[in-house]
Amino acid sequence: MGSYVPSTGTQREEMRKAVGVSSMRELFRDVPEQMLLTEPLHIPAGMSELEVSRTMTAMAAENRVYGTVLRGAGAYDHYIPSIVKYIPAKEEFLTAYTPYQAEMSQGLLQSIFEYQTMICQLTGMDVSNASVYDGATAAAEAAAMCRDRKRRVTLISGAAHPDTINTVRTYCYGTGDELRIVPVKDGKTDMDALGEMLTAEVSGFYVQQPNFFGQLEDAEALGALTHQAGALYIMGCNPIALAIMKTPRACGADIAVGEGQPLGLPLGCGGPYLGYMASTEKLMRKLPGRIVGETTDSEGRRAYVLSLQAREQHIRREKASSNICSNEALCALTAGLYMATMGPDGMAQAAEQSMAKAHYLARALCAIEGVSLAYTGEYFHEFVTHMPRREAVLSALAEGDILGGLPVGEDGILWCATEKVSRAQLDKAVSIVKEVLAK
Repeated sequence: MGSYVPSTGTQREEMRKAVGVSSMRELFRDVPEQMLLTEPLHIPAGMSELEVSRTMTAMAAENRVYGTVLRGAGAYDHYIPSIVKYIPAKEEFLTAYTPYQAEMSQGLLQSIFEYQTMICQLTGMDVSNASVYDGATAAAEAAAMCRDRKRRVTLISGAAHPDTINTVRTYCYGTGDELRIVPVKDGKTDMDALGEMLTAEVSGFYVQQPNFFGQLEDAEALGALTHQAGALYIMGCNPIALAIMKTPRACGADIAVGEGQPLGLPLGCGGPYLGYMASTEKLMRKLPGRIVGETTDSEGRRAYVLSLQAREQHIRREKASSNICSNEALCALTAGLYMATMGPDGMAQAAEQSMAKAHYLARALCAIEGVSLAYTGEYFHEFVTHMPRREAVLSALAEGDILGGLPVGEDGILWCATEKVSRAQLDKAVSIVKEVLAK
């Protein structure tokens, strides 16, 4: 990290003389006198490296790290192979920003190209961008892609993640467009309500698969209904689930988006994560952000370039369809490494184990008197149960070093299981719930 050592006083004096100013004050002569400090700031004195280390360690110790995590709700505790953690931590990747002098960054461009390729394979789509900030942003950007002069209304399933709904709402507010929420019935998107809401002014419909309650939507039927009304169909998918489920393309989606955190990114208080975006070729020129392409140089050698970036800071602002002007390059590198390391079989195994363990947990919990599934539909690795004495149950689990599910509704808990949890850990959680409810 030597490149971050600041310049010395002698070097600054040399630079001052080179530009022809007699003092630092003269260098900032355009700054009004009243804006200058006349006395030192009243801030604590600097600390030594050892003191900083101790302070940061003490702050980190305030975080509660659970041995068992049975909560998802948008961020998932999957196993991350060591190599996926190691390579992005190398200085040449960790310190690299988004490639503005793009063709000078062939290695970074290739990593993005490989990431895009794997996202297309995962979703079945024709083209992927280089990622956006997070899954909620990806959904909002996808909704913007669907709008035209006549169709300015966006529909979103009420079973989508609340953060996603709020982000799309914020985007719509900024552009003066309208967002309408499709009602939920039995934990899924109300198909009849969607049919009535798909009017001629609707540009696109977004559904999450699996949805926020863990339920698997009838994605193909929802897509067919959306297309019958002349609107575009957006699916927000869990990328791990896509290893064993039908691709968004197979379900008729025009745009596939989602939160890429499960692809090798650790839980980190909300980020940094990444949003993946992919679409059909027809919508390629509406994809926001960057798209890296493969070509050949003047000597016929393979080379990577920024192929399309016509939606951002490189063109006139009033002609841009998006203000996204960066991508999560390091996170995309991490996601690409995860997919390459796990491979199709490894990702499928992670998905199958997550699904199997979630169903095992659900059966064991529902065998306890008073506990029952809130919804009867099929689910992947999350489900909602009615839970008597919910607060007492979650408190007892926490005392047992287990992060329980997320409270939802009046008495519901949204549980999640991934391949990381063992049968012994699941049995321990069930035992604690049973003990609390028996009192």
